[in-house]
Amino acid sequence: MGRDRAIFLYPCPQTNNNRQMKKTILLALLAVCAMSAGAVTKDNKKENPNKPVFTVVKENPITSIKDQNRSGTCWDYSTLSFFENEILKATGKTYDLCESFVANKTYMDRAIQVVRYHGDCQFAEGGSAYDPLYCIQHYGICPESAMPFPGSLYGDSLNNFNEFFKVLTPYVQAIAKSNSKKLTPAWKNGLQGILDAYLGKCPDSFVYQGKTYTPKTFAASLGLDWNNYITFTSYTHHPFWTRFAVEVQDNWRFPLSWNVPIDDLAKIIDNAIMNGYTVAWGGDVSEDGFTRDGLAYMCDTKKIQSLEGSDMARWLKLSKAEKKNIVDSLGVNVPEITPTQKQRQERFDNWELTDDHGMVIFGIAKDQKGKEYYMVKNSWGETGDYKGIWYMTKNFIVANTMDFMVNKNAVPKDIRKKCGI
Repeated sequence: MGRDRAIFLYPCPQTNNNRQMKKTILLALLAVCAMSAGAVTKDNKKENPNKPVFTVVKENPITSIKDQNRSGTCWDYSTLSFFENEILKATGKTYDLCESFVANKTYMDRAIQVVRYHGDCQFAEGGSAYDPLYCIQHYGICPESAMPFPGSLYGDSLNNFNEFFKVLTPYVQAIAKSNSKKLTPAWKNGLQGILDAYLGKCPDSFVYQGKTYTPKTFAASLGLDWNNYITFTSYTHHPFWTRFAVEVQDNWRFPLSWNVPIDDLAKIIDNAIMNGYTVAWGGDVSEDGFTRDGLAYMCDTKKIQSLEGSDMARWLKLSKAEKKNIVDSLGVNVPEITPTQKQRQERFDNWELTDDHGMVIFGIAKDQKGKEYYMVKNSWGETGDYKGIWYMTKNFIVANTMDFMVNKNAVPKDIRKKCGI
């Protein structure tokens, strides 16, 4: 070491021997560093022996993973992805439908409702699976290429609604809470200007693959019957086999969902998947068992506490990240609760079962212990261990479903008969 230091601090004439010696030493040092780095990398990537190893039971084709980034538009991304899958199944063609078109039309409609209610309802980024369907049925749709790429109008590479909604929300509230005795049409023009500035202007017509379309003629060309889509839920505060509007704020258009017993939720999803359909799922992902690494379990926290040698007091003191780390470490050994009808109702009434996120269920897989999971496409980019795909146990899905949309032809015949579909 001292000689190396002397060579660099006190340069001497470069002979061939000196050069060769320095080269040899440098190569040796690089080799040592590489071995050390390799050891650290190997250590850091030590495999969890409990990590699930999945075998696919059924996997249906889906379109590419998208990234909603910093926007509350999971309802938009997930439902358009669901319709892209429907088109792929029906026609074999792949489309990239435009989320910005749907958001532009939907936020205007929602603002109009808030103004009609004089501000006594919520204006927010969220929505339901019905919003893209309503948009397509009433306004049409366009491909992603017909509008500016998300974020590009304000110098970002993806959606970022932070500034957008800081501008949009006060504008809507100011109109809704106005003391004016009469509103003029000008407020809608001003709002449309904000929407167009951040999302892009919705085209009246556009050229796609050499043909000219309007949004409505494009929607009609996609090969789907837009009247085929229905939603399901499961609660006891409304009679089974009837329809009602699920009472969550982002269900602001009040679409009706069929209310079925809890056992029929998984039955409908399973039937859809096994017959080549996908499902637009909306539910709660705030539970401790939903990890950022691509897994979701309906954890039995009491059993986890006993496995960890802790008590309830200690468990409650743990941060969400610490709880999720424990869940990840247990992997296939995570003890789960089997959801019941009573539990679903109590969690909904007590604000524990909330309307957090929209995703697309497209397959079924089993882990090495035989437990079944749904394969679920997210809209957070290619994140997690499975590059944007989540494996969510059937218990988790059934327990945390707010509602889901599916093609009525994917529903088992006995359930369709009971609903009169």
